[in-house]
Amino acid sequence: MTIDAETVHPQGTPSARTEQAALDRAARLEALLGDPYDPANPHGLRALFAADDRRVPPAETEALLAEAGLGAEFVPVAHGGRLTRADLLARALRPVFRRDVALGFGYGITSLFAAGAVWAAGTARQRQDVADLLLGGGRATILHHELAHANAILRHEFSARATEGGYRLDGRKDVIINASRADLQVVYARTDTARGPRSHSVLLLDPAQVPPGRVRHLPRVELPGMRGALFCGLQFTDALVPADALVGSEGDGVGLALQVFQVNRSVICGVVTAAAGTVLHSAVRAATDGRTGPIAKRWQKPLAGVFADLLAGDAMATVVLRALSLLPAQAHLFAAAVKYLVPDLLREDLQELATVLGARGYDHAGPEFGALDKLVRDLPVAGLGHAGSASCQAVLVPQLRALAERSWFSEDEPPSELFRTGCELPDLDYRLLGIAGGGDFMAASLVGSAARLAASRGTRGTRGALADLAEAFVTELRALREQCRRLPASGAALVDPAVIVLSDRYSGVVGAAAVLGVWESQDGADPFLADPAWAVLALSRLAERLGVPVPDLPDGVQAQVLEELVRRYREGLGYDLDALAQAP
Repeated sequence: MTIDAETVHPQGTPSARTEQAALDRAARLEALLGDPYDPANPHGLRALFAADDRRVPPAETEALLAEAGLGAEFVPVAHGGRLTRADLLARALRPVFRRDVALGFGYGITSLFAAGAVWAAGTARQRQDVADLLLGGGRATILHHELAHANAILRHEFSARATEGGYRLDGRKDVIINASRADLQVVYARTDTARGPRSHSVLLLDPAQVPPGRVRHLPRVELPGMRGALFCGLQFTDALVPADALVGSEGDGVGLALQVFQVNRSVICGVVTAAAGTVLHSAVRAATDGRTGPIAKRWQKPLAGVFADLLAGDAMATVVLRALSLLPAQAHLFAAAVKYLVPDLLREDLQELATVLGARGYDHAGPEFGALDKLVRDLPVAGLGHAGSASCQAVLVPQLRALAERSWFSEDEPPSELFRTGCELPDLDYRLLGIAGGGDFMAASLVGSAARLAASRGTRGTRGALADLAEAFVTELRALREQCRRLPASGAALVDPAVIVLSDRYSGVVGAAAVLGVWESQDGADPFLADPAWAVLALSRLAERLGVPVPDLPDGVQAQVLEELVRRYREGLGYDLDALAQAP
């Protein structure tokens, strides 16, 4: 069964029809994958947990995704695929990640990460060849250089020296996802021995064309998380790569990595919240199982708080994914901030949910509760660990002084279309993505939101609390500006704890801006999202993490958010901004 490309709706704008088509595909994929809690479902959590325990890919579910044509989600529409915008891609992929992060990487999203360099700089022939491969169900994988490491498990690098007819490829990496079964390898190789921004290049490699004896497949590496994904190494020895394998120009590798990684980081944040939603679902089940009355008081705060965090994380991810289309030259800074912040929120949320689930969160015997244990192990391997945060700091810190001096409190707000669904947005174009400069549209949005709420500051109720929180984050931005102005002009040391704290604070400030922007954009179609309660709870938790003064919450905020959580649980709706129906 193949998922249709785009459903044509007679009503609504083209953008609204495109968004609805992505939601329709997500709904069809939900239906194909079936009830995740049905023990007899071959694509349910019990089957996926069992494959993880055996450290093998869930072959039957991978076959289903292949038959459904999931690879088309990673191919731009100009080349016959379904990829229009990154925010819609994340929506379409959430049913897969809701069930298994390792499945999402092992069959799917890794191919997008690999293909990104081709969409950004490939020739027409390269782009169509990669498109045809992915549309036909093939896989691509990515062999990164040191700069692009999003995870401490990736080490070593490849080198390629120019020779007659192409390049001679040497080097090894010990841990590459799908190295043993990818139909295409995108290699970031050193082509210049000198250090600098032109040191690396990108090569497209067909494994079947590597001469015998020039590549060695290293043993499989078993990792603590994503145990159903296949990681192993590759070692090349004087392997000839044809000249037409070069993507872009020689020396483009570092720039392409910086372009592509802002998409990759943002999409990851947009899909892993769905996996955390599965753990939240388990926790609500544990808290309500066998009870006819309200949830026990001791569980109300963590459950409502985590739900607010997931809505906030979805708001942050959705806004940056939309920015990649609407403000591509400026989105890189916010992409790094979101990738820095959202994993921290999720890790803390899982710790809170562990207090609700207890030992059941680590029980794989049934499908109802064991998702906690698996996600705790999977997130660091998926690039959401300490090393991934460090790579985001390397993007953020060098720009903080310039932002403080030239951008904060002087820049115009971004277009309102950044936050509102159903608006006309350009398709994602990797070629337009900037890698430095461009100002800070999210800080400007925060200041604008606070100004519009200013009349409500100090008043009673949730709107007053939201206005006070918005002003608290603006005050934090002012303090941050003064401190960042004092950073050394030559660049701050990334190992300095004081500098790391600046990254924390900055990411929290722009994350708050996303929550406020999404709340302001509501048209009332969803009364819960249009009410300030969820944003108040989300921002108060974010402020507490940063040490920002938090006003007392109005009575009923927690209860209102908890009521919506329980409603969605009972009606089988998702725990993100879309609140789509989930299987069964």
